Amino acid sequence: MKVDYLSPGKIEGAALTLLAEYQRKFPSATLLPVPVDDIVDCHLELDFGFANLIGELGVPDVLGALWMNERKVQIDQSLDPTNFPAQEGRYHFTVAHECGHWILHRRYFLDKAAQPSLFGGEAEPSIVCRSSQKKKPVEWQADTFASYLLMPKEQVFAVWQEKHGSLEPYYAAEEIAGLTARWSVADGSIPTVRVAKEMAQIFKVSGQAMQIRLNSLGLIQTSNEQSILV
Repeated sequence: MKVDYLSPGKIEGAALTLLAEYQRKFPSATLLPVPVDDIVDCHLELDFGFANLIGELGVPDVLGALWMNERKVQIDQSLDPTNFPAQEGRYHFTVAHECGHWILHRRYFLDKAAQPSLFGGEAEPSIVCRSSQKKKPVEWQADTFASYLLMPKEQVFAVWQEKHGSLEPYYAAEEIAGLTARWSVADGSIPTVRVAKEMAQIFKVSGQAMQIRLNSLGLIQTSNEQSILV
């Protein structure tokens, strides 16, 4: 699927607009961590739930799927945090990723006829999100949207200030070197440092996603450039 170029700033604006709309509609809602499943279910009013997508779609690495015309989002049952608590961060990111597709990409689908049916039954999903497709522009845009939605800049700065007393960055090169040596991390990979894991628990995201966000905001300095956001 080909999509128009969207700058990180435009994607961030779309994510913050969605948060603002949700907050106006539900002024008493808690925004830390961002209640992304409520945003999908209660604000966007999409049909939202879990399914055995790997089995139904026959795709081994599927994480989520979105049916634009049917206004339906399904997340693979392997990410259900009730049954698999360790998947909570990946679950939240996947739901936010599907939000990104809905906000950024639904215009490519809604003017078209319903999608062809799958095996003569239910319509095929408009978008199937797989862990192996992260480099595609459409997936990069949805990932970027998810990062901005779950880890808004102002909230990240506020929590960092509260925890550390300033906005001074954490210089992580020494810790990263130690972790790399201890755990034999693969070449090109950057292990997750303690401060990122601590922040991740507050925002209910994975440590890796939090570290990339903190690096992009200049709050963690590493010896390797890994940020895709600004």
